[in-house]
Amino acid sequence: MFKHEKMLFHPVGVERPNPRYAALLQEQLGGGNGELKAAMQYLSQSFRVKDPDIKDLYLDIAAEELGHMEMVAQTINLLNGHDVDASAVPSGEVQTHVQLGLNPGLINASGYSWTGDYVTVTGDLCADLLSNIASEQRAKVVYEYLYRQIDDKKVRETIDFLLNREEAHNAMFREAFNKVQDTGSNRDFGTTKAARMYFSLSAPSKDGEAPQEQEVRPVSFR
Repeated sequence: MFKHEKMLFHPVGVERPNPRYAALLQEQLGGGNGELKAAMQYLSQSFRVKDPDIKDLYLDIAAEELGHMEMVAQTINLLNGHDVDASAVPSGEVQTHVQLGLNPGLINASGYSWTGDYVTVTGDLCADLLSNIASEQRAKVVYEYLYRQIDDKKVRETIDFLLNREEAHNAMFREAFNKVQDTGSNRDFGTTKAARMYFSLSAPSKDGEAPQEQEVRPVSFR
């Protein structure tokens, strides 16, 4: 069950309308690393999770991502202003001006529709948690790019908040991965030593010699 709070997760605002930047910000509403993708991915992954703490983590973060989606949509609304004018967006998507009446749509910065293909679900905790860590990292990168391209202090405050929440989610998923990293697809299923070897293919080898090899230590997020 979900409950809608009428107050935004964090207040948003703009100093002035900026339709061109609104088109850029659409990427975090309906793009492949955006808030809707994150919410649907974590919600979908939660359905089969048996660990109650990790299940709650997925659902709590999914619900928060929906709140972030609402923040992004409201910021896009404010940036678009109140006049339909496609000429104000010289590049990127124009759908909001010719199809949506400036309503923030489930499209990315190029106007392509959001798709469930963005969502990754495997049913394996290790694989899904690593995917979520990567998703949060990519979302941070997109927000950093967006931050650099706007001088509106209020929009920057919103992006700064969202950036910090992506980092918080990243840390939470890393902690969850530490808890289960020896389970599921991360278990040793009797593989040979080849599964634990690193072949240095960058160094030139002597004629007739096999590539140099060395043991690989498992990476830890601790």
